[in-house]
Amino acid sequence: MSAFLPPSTNEQYRGSRYAAWFLALYGVLWIVPGMIHSFLPDGGAGTIAGLDLSHNPTMIFGLFAWAGATQIAHGLVTLVVALRYRTLVPLFLLVSLFERLLLSVSGWVTHVPVSGHHPPEHYGSLAALPIILLFFWLAQRQSDPNPSETMA
Repeated sequence: MSAFLPPSTNEQYRGSRYAAWFLALYGVLWIVPGMIHSFLPDGGAGTIAGLDLSHNPTMIFGLFAWAGATQIAHGLVTLVVALRYRTLVPLFLLVSLFERLLLSVSGWVTHVPVSGHHPPEHYGSLAALPIILLFFWLAQRQSDPNPSETMA
């Protein structure tokens, strides 16, 4: 594995370990819907999102499978960062915050579903914003690398 991945940066990370563990959970929460979109027969388009599949279902299934593939890849890289390259945790949390903000604006402002029905992801993106912001803040806080040195 060492030939494939560079050495870990975990020793250099000074932010909250809770932020890193949250990012690991966030990575898993990317992989699970990615697998649903990739492996359910309808990709979750009808069974979960409640989309009307009467018009071009093949295209809808293909788009959901494409999204699922990117979600799985994103989740795996996020897990690697959280578990092995923690110096990148703040960056990944910032990117995740920006992504959830864009998804929320799209789902609730610029591309509101005509039916008025919002899939679970629209609600999840809104709920994730303050949580990611909290852990981004925690990742920015500098923890004391060796508390015994500052007690003098």
